[in-house]
Amino acid sequence: MVTYTPAWPEGLRSEAATLVDRFVADRAVERIWSADHLLWQSDPTEVTDRLGWLHVIEDIDVSGLESFAQQCVRDGFTDALVLGMGGSSLFPEVLAQTYPVGPGSLRLQTLDTTDPAAILRAAESATLDTTLFIVASKSGTTIETRSQLELLWSKVGNGDQFIAITDPDSQLVALAAQRGFRATFENRSDIGGRFSALSLFGLVPAALMGVEVGPMLASAGEAARACRSNGADNPAVQLAAAIVAANRAGRDKLTLVTDPRLAAFGLWFEQLIAESTGKRGTGVLPVVGERSLRTGDDRLFVHWAGVDAQPDGPTIIIDQWSADDLGALVFVWEMTTALIGAGLGVNPFDQPDVASAKAATNEVLESGLSVVETVSLSSLTGSLSPGDYLAVTAYVDPGSEDVAVLEAAREALADRLGVVTTFGLGPRFLHSTGQLHKGGRDNGVIVQVVSDDEVDVDIPGAPYSFSTLKQAQAQGDLAVLKQKGIRSGRVELSELAALVS
Repeated sequence: MVTYTPAWPEGLRSEAATLVDRFVADRAVERIWSADHLLWQSDPTEVTDRLGWLHVIEDIDVSGLESFAQQCVRDGFTDALVLGMGGSSLFPEVLAQTYPVGPGSLRLQTLDTTDPAAILRAAESATLDTTLFIVASKSGTTIETRSQLELLWSKVGNGDQFIAITDPDSQLVALAAQRGFRATFENRSDIGGRFSALSLFGLVPAALMGVEVGPMLASAGEAARACRSNGADNPAVQLAAAIVAANRAGRDKLTLVTDPRLAAFGLWFEQLIAESTGKRGTGVLPVVGERSLRTGDDRLFVHWAGVDAQPDGPTIIIDQWSADDLGALVFVWEMTTALIGAGLGVNPFDQPDVASAKAATNEVLESGLSVVETVSLSSLTGSLSPGDYLAVTAYVDPGSEDVAVLEAAREALADRLGVVTTFGLGPRFLHSTGQLHKGGRDNGVIVQVVSDDEVDVDIPGAPYSFSTLKQAQAQGDLAVLKQKGIRSGRVELSELAALVS
């Protein structure tokens, strides 16, 4: 079981202790388990129907998942490809990067982009005939996932190579039945995407790649029991109190320093924290993948004990980790996030500004693309002040060299400007940190980068292509940022590349 030891300077220790006492006095944990929406807001909407993650562990048919995975291998499949976005794909991506493929199992990959070059690689894969396509969408209508599905269906057209993971009675359930999908896994509907890691959305891919689902759920179950305590010994209470205390002191940037074996955990952690807390003008900015750990009055660190990189600042120490603890980590951080929402006075289960970005994309698709003028990088960075952060958001091919260039540029900007920086791939980040960019504190500067598309791919049945969809998502995102008065602009990729050339 993972253990947590908050290590606070005197200035934060008192406030954290006060918050622990408040959580205990308010019976916050007890109220979460009893689905009391008043802990967060007066309206039960998107609260009482979003707490299924508390109980989903006991619903999972482990032997059934393992039998299904074994049958897929016997039927000749060699690979599995998740078609998804945000909460439907991030935990499978963590699994694929964290665990080796088990013996007699499938190689797992995810496709969570609209970049046409990446889409084309998937559609022309050498293993197309032996790939099982996992169509993952809670609503069944996610534009990225449905577009990917239609293209790959046009290439393969064999229902036995497709499975669906979705909510009961979604459009995807009906489509899967119509097309004769090999299987449809209906997840309980009262779980939001970013809280779905330990549900079928995470565990079907886990079983297919040979991850031992039983021990993962056992670890999560142990954490769930620890997180039932309404006392100060509850690890989620300790974590949430420390994070909220730091946030109130201006330390709103939470930097994750992980064991290298768990580096990919940051992808899921980033969405969970940012999309859950970044609203109503507040929030916790997760910082992941940072190579040099710069200190500052606006920072708080979460550090795996034993990791060589040692942050110099207020730190939460995670005492131990092993591969079997991933389920526990997920559950404890889910409960922690629910408590952070209560401490900050926000609903951690909704995502209003994700919806606004989707609506803006649809408007662009209907009206047509327009020319977006680029701005100089200095025109954006010149507005930075102490306590601000710089987010590089990139609509590029996730498999291209552009990603490494932009990540290096992010680090160069952090060194030059002395501020916290983040990096996100679009449209993935729209379902993650995009909520915090638009709904959180007004202390972000958003640098948008959009690559030119040398190839394009039509979307069967749609009046637009993948390149048009990608460009519309970038254009819509920038429009919403501008409407909200957020410092933002599109910068040429070459200008960022010049920082590290």
